[in-house]
Amino acid sequence: MPGENLTRDEARERAKLLAVEGYEVALDLRSAVGEHTGSGPRTYRSTTTIRFRCAEPGAATFADLLAPSVTSVRLNGRELDPAAVFDGSRIALEGLAAENELVVDAQCAYSRTGEGLHRFVDPEDGEVYLYTQYEPADARRVFANFEQPDLKAPFTFSVTAPEGWTVLSNGAVDRVEPSGADDASATSHFVTTRPISTYITAVVAGPYHYVSDLYRRTLPDGSALEIPLGALCRKGLAKHFDADDIFTVTKQGLDFFHDHFDYPYPFGKYDQAFVPEYNLGAMENPGCVTFREEFIFRGKVTQASYEGRANVILHEMAHMWFGDLVTMEWWDDLWLKESFADFMGAFSLVGATRFTDGWITFANRRKAWAYRADQLPSTHPITADIRDLEDAKLNFDGITYAKGASVLKQLVAYVGQDAFLEGARRYFKRHAYGNTRLSDLLAVLGETSGRDMATWSRAWLETAGVNTLTPQGTYDAEGHITELAVVQEAADSAGSDGAAPPRGTLRPHRVAVGLYRKEAPAGERPGALVRYARAEVDVDGPRTVIPELVGASRPDLILVNDDDLTYCKIRFDEGSLDTLREHLGELTDPLARALSWSALWNLTRDALLPARDYLELVRRFAGAESDIGVLQMVQAWALSALHHYSAPDAREEAAARLAEGALSELRLAEPGSGHQLAWARFFAQVAVADAELRLLRGLLDGTARIDGLDVDQELRWTFLAALASSGQADEALIAAELTRDDTASGKRHQVRCLAARPSAAVKAEAWDAVVESDRLSNALVEATISGFDQPGQRELLAPYAPRYFEVIERVWQERSIEIGMAIVRGLFPAAQGDTRALDAADTWLDGHPDAAPALRRLVLEARDDLARALRGQECDARAAG
Repeated sequence: MPGENLTRDEARERAKLLAVEGYEVALDLRSAVGEHTGSGPRTYRSTTTIRFRCAEPGAATFADLLAPSVTSVRLNGRELDPAAVFDGSRIALEGLAAENELVVDAQCAYSRTGEGLHRFVDPEDGEVYLYTQYEPADARRVFANFEQPDLKAPFTFSVTAPEGWTVLSNGAVDRVEPSGADDASATSHFVTTRPISTYITAVVAGPYHYVSDLYRRTLPDGSALEIPLGALCRKGLAKHFDADDIFTVTKQGLDFFHDHFDYPYPFGKYDQAFVPEYNLGAMENPGCVTFREEFIFRGKVTQASYEGRANVILHEMAHMWFGDLVTMEWWDDLWLKESFADFMGAFSLVGATRFTDGWITFANRRKAWAYRADQLPSTHPITADIRDLEDAKLNFDGITYAKGASVLKQLVAYVGQDAFLEGARRYFKRHAYGNTRLSDLLAVLGETSGRDMATWSRAWLETAGVNTLTPQGTYDAEGHITELAVVQEAADSAGSDGAAPPRGTLRPHRVAVGLYRKEAPAGERPGALVRYARAEVDVDGPRTVIPELVGASRPDLILVNDDDLTYCKIRFDEGSLDTLREHLGELTDPLARALSWSALWNLTRDALLPARDYLELVRRFAGAESDIGVLQMVQAWALSALHHYSAPDAREEAAARLAEGALSELRLAEPGSGHQLAWARFFAQVAVADAELRLLRGLLDGTARIDGLDVDQELRWTFLAALASSGQADEALIAAELTRDDTASGKRHQVRCLAARPSAAVKAEAWDAVVESDRLSNALVEATISGFDQPGQRELLAPYAPRYFEVIERVWQERSIEIGMAIVRGLFPAAQGDTRALDAADTWLDGHPDAAPALRRLVLEARDDLARALRGQECDARAAG
């Protein structure tokens, strides 16, 4: 629709014109239950009253609403003709007064795509669960509003729902009034919120399992702060719900942020809802945070999963200050909330919880996301140029989150932690309940640090690309360092669509350079690779000499960016790379190992290290990796190296060696440990030989066992997925497993397994279900695509490459942006792994210059990943030559 994609210019004009005083939103959700008898979408009544001022009486503007129909529109007491003023996405408002009241009565549609008000029917018991998800602009699917972040206002919600349901919103429940009618319903009235943006309002409703707790704290002025805590999930997950651990992390986080921010939590109560079919990891709705329910673990998981959940809990909590209390003016400054929340999530994780190695995970996992995003043709500065809402949707990426957080970590080293936190405290107090731009934050940081923040911002926030740092040493005849330098290179990839962001920047880096050698000091194991010298220096320009390390004995390994102080890709000199090839597992420091694994993977992605060499390093040294999060990341990279970066004619042998190594490590792992579980999952993903598949089948039916390995329901599905993609599990076997696990989670697994089977008819059915029909919910679309796209089924998938480019523009126009993104990303013909798909992508891009910019970006990114993989395959083939 023409008005659905709000532009930045339109938002700025409306913000100059309007000031919103408050919303009253009444939702009647009784229609969520029972049979749907109408021919159109299932709808509910949404009545909104907006009071707002207009700076130019007599002017015209518009309100936002995405709804099947509008019953009535009343502006300042005048009834407007809905057919004349509502075009499906906007309500035209003319002849505004200085003070205005708009009342809109609409029929809004329940969602099955995770956008707006999502409706989920639990297959286990038939219960209906509802929740909202809006970011960046889907509140207009639920109630009429001015959908932009800088038009903040207080909200007063009332929700009518079946009696006995748990009904939550941002504010606490003020009162509940039974309807008195025969339909056994009740209306929950909520206290009015403080001023917040539309995209962080929330409603959660259904027969949820709810657990409560209370956080208490004495504030510096001696007053008592009490925050009611709630945690909820579907009734079917209640037996798996470890609310105590969630509350523990929540209280630790609230303590940490109160200690460091000197601004009490501003939104009253704090509910955390774990909801089904969620598109995101979580969303920071103040007072009513929503999470994907996969954070409730149905089976055994590793400590990395608990750490990841704790990080997300703390990330969303940090948003209560960075994003909710103080909000960016427009999506250009999305980083003002997401980069800070990503950094603060890791910062508080290490500082407040049991997960004290959180910076290792950050260096290994989060930065990998950033490095990939920053080398795509669509890379952008952290402060991005966001023209419209489609741009905004795609900018929730590795740059805005992980690169931004990495740069903030560097900023803390640059200005000092005390100055950084004092800047945050001033920022909250100065801009509470308001909106800000980059300059507002830089101003307070300049005040507290005395540093030139404008220069720092230009280098780090306003340019794109990742620098590469490489050590360069010379030695005398006795083997001592005569000179050690760090060489810095700028990013060399080009921008996209003829609008390249600023590149080629050589940035100032605060880095540590560590020297490592093989020795056996007291307390270390024989032959350990340990650090014996370290210098922390400022690297600036193309080459920086480090005089502090001159005279040190020649190292076996030089690790640039030791301790992970800056954001960069690191390279190795020849001697250091040789050392890692033979002794990576002997590095005693876990962060140094994590950084080395990450650097080796970047070398593989950059076609500087053959995939076979990376896989050999995994085979030899992954078993010695003590950090479970690093191990699981290394295993994920190994799968990518095998399926995308290995030379095609070497892939079968590489897979066999990897599976053999995985099975060996599985048998060697401590029984019942997280490492054993990680190796079991990885083995299932790489098993190809008949004997390996028979072992998986035996572990499923109980005829085989591995000491200590609990084959719970989630692991059963993992094994069954491997058998299905190999043609060893038919529809009957998959149906039998669903009978064992007839739940929402089981249904997703079943759909994935069915689509993974190596059959032309299966692939055709899966394609039609996703592309030619909208009957599947967002979660089942995701599961079907995951099963359809199997790297070992290239011949079966080949016919869909031309069909993909024929349908993507239609899909983008007809489907919601979430579903469109899932299809365009998930069905790109990367599994073919050859130049035909690359040529087809180029042909489409050349022939569709006027396609939606967001759609072009998605295709460009997928095309770039494929081109990178093909360069890696060429590198791997040369190594065999």
